Amino acid sequence: MLKQKIINRESGIITYGITPPKKNNTEEKIKEISQKHIERIKGLDIDGLVIYDLQDEKDRIAEDRPFPFMETVDPQTYSENYLNALKIPKIIYRSVGKYTPDEFIHLIRPVPGQDAFSVFVGAASRNQSVLLKLSDAYKISQDTNPDLVLGGVAIPERHMKNTDEHLRIIGKINKGCKYFITQAVYNVEAAKDFLSDYYYYSKNNNLAMVPIIFTLTPCGSTKTLEFMKWLGISIPRWLENDLMNSEDILNKSVSLSKSIFNELMEFCLEKGIPVGCNIESVSVRKVEIEAQLI
Repeated sequence: MLKQKIINRESGIITYGITPPKKNNTEEKIKEISQKHIERIKGLDIDGLVIYDLQDEKDRIAEDRPFPFMETVDPQTYSENYLNALKIPKIIYRSVGKYTPDEFIHLIRPVPGQDAFSVFVGAASRNQSVLLKLSDAYKISQDTNPDLVLGGVAIPERHMKNTDEHLRIIGKINKGCKYFITQAVYNVEAAKDFLSDYYYYSKNNNLAMVPIIFTLTPCGSTKTLEFMKWLGISIPRWLENDLMNSEDILNKSVSLSKSIFNELMEFCLEKGIPVGCNIESVSVRKVEIEAQLI
């Protein structure tokens, strides 16, 4: 049971991440897409389904977005109205900055007899105009729905520059976060640096560590690789070279992702850091989506 694994700070949590269909699709098309999601996911041995809440990140970077941003169906709406046949816990992402406080209160209100899971995401950059700050969203959550099983986002690559990602997540733990899902990981050294500082800070301050769920993202084309780099995913030069020069970039990517996670798992288990895995795809290509299921 996902809630118990999180509360007990267990290793081995496995989730699968999807993006809802584009909002401008017809009702018929949304139902068709949701049925494909159900068929792909229903047989998977996973603890939960992550449903993303996308935001436009144009303020984060000057370069043009490789794929145009298009608003998607609200993740909670998609979960309740289209994926009800999937009887697994749903982790609903919330890009909090695009909601007013009243809207946000309505979105996270408790539902009697139902466990709720969410991950709050802050602004993509300091320059982004927001309606609700992440710190205020945490406060609203505590006041409105203290039983919400709340998670946060961790970005190991950010640790390379500021060496304070572990302090960021400690701060979020103090505000109610009980687990973290990372941005897609391709830079294993950045991830291990972050984990090391997280471990020793927690040990030296007698703090209980919460699960860190690492996201693995298969890459099946140069276009997808370009988009991943635009998103801010750190891809070491040697690894990018291997992918770009591979005869089968998708299989190479899957193999590298497995190797990365195995290395992180070994590192975490040695130190007693609870660790899990979230598998996602940033592509709409069928072959890349199906690679998630390998």
